[in-house]
Amino acid sequence: MQNNIEDVAKLAGVSIATVSRTFKHPDLVASKTKNKVVSAAKELDFSISRSASVFQTGQTYRIAMLNNDRSSSWFNAEIYEGLNQVFQPAGYDIAFYQILSSNERHKFFENLPIRRNVDAVIVASFNISRDEAPRLHSMNVPIAGINAIPEDAFSVSISIDDVEAMQLITKHLISIGHRDIVFIDFPSSPKTVGMLHFSATLRAKGFKRACKDARINPVIIDIPNDDHIVDSALAKLFALDHMPTAICCQQDSLAVPLMTCLRQFGYRIPEDISIVGFDDIGYASQVGLTTVHQNPKEMGATIAERVLHLLNGENEKVSVKHEMLDSQIVFRGSTAPPRTENK
Repeated sequence: MQNNIEDVAKLAGVSIATVSRTFKHPDLVASKTKNKVVSAAKELDFSISRSASVFQTGQTYRIAMLNNDRSSSWFNAEIYEGLNQVFQPAGYDIAFYQILSSNERHKFFENLPIRRNVDAVIVASFNISRDEAPRLHSMNVPIAGINAIPEDAFSVSISIDDVEAMQLITKHLISIGHRDIVFIDFPSSPKTVGMLHFSATLRAKGFKRACKDARINPVIIDIPNDDHIVDSALAKLFALDHMPTAICCQQDSLAVPLMTCLRQFGYRIPEDISIVGFDDIGYASQVGLTTVHQNPKEMGATIAERVLHLLNGENEKVSVKHEMLDSQIVFRGSTAPPRTENK
């Protein structure tokens, strides 16, 4: 018959609660008691292989991935695949933590040193506070950022330049003759208490810079990032005095369905309206969307390799701690010079 936690407690001469505490929160248990519990568990062949490793090495072999969106979203799923292809062979699991506000983020960083239940933290796409990181750094818990801000709060980070990339793709539209351009944005609401700040919100700055350089008045439509983004975008577009000749979307997740809906309303893409996106998700190539390319899977794998070096004490192998990737525009069929008369 398989031994259970009661058998371990009896052999170690401690309570069941102490055994449970030793497994879950080893940092709260005296070393002498902890050793007794581990020895009893090993003698009884109690299945605590991971827990025992935590006690003996201080490592949990678990990586925390913090994100604000669903784990199944394109960006997070790609990051996870990249992280997992490096961490899994090395014996690490990845645990998802959905962070919906700065208050939740602060609570996570505040409790993590007490729980000590992960060896490293990956933050995807949003900001952390500079005063949240030092305690983890002092415990040798690396904090890695992927498109996260500010980079100097992280042990290592990798990002695309959202401002430069959106500026370049806007300049592409301007270079082929467009001057009546609208940017559709998902801004962080200033009314939201404890809001997170996302790297994607920097893209509007790139659009404004390109318009300023070309002496064009920037037109920005703000819509909520919810399940009705296309309806909201169409309502705002149709409320304008006239339809623009070109539309910049903050993300492909809006640009792709917006192309379909505008065609249903009789607009030709790109003859009547040019559309550009940002991300280069899988469907972007299928619908011929001109967009900014980024590869979150590759970014995840790269950051995982650097985190592993830090966990193994191989800091000298991390030659680049904070990497900003070059902007890459993918030109497809959704852009063309504007017609003399727009529909």
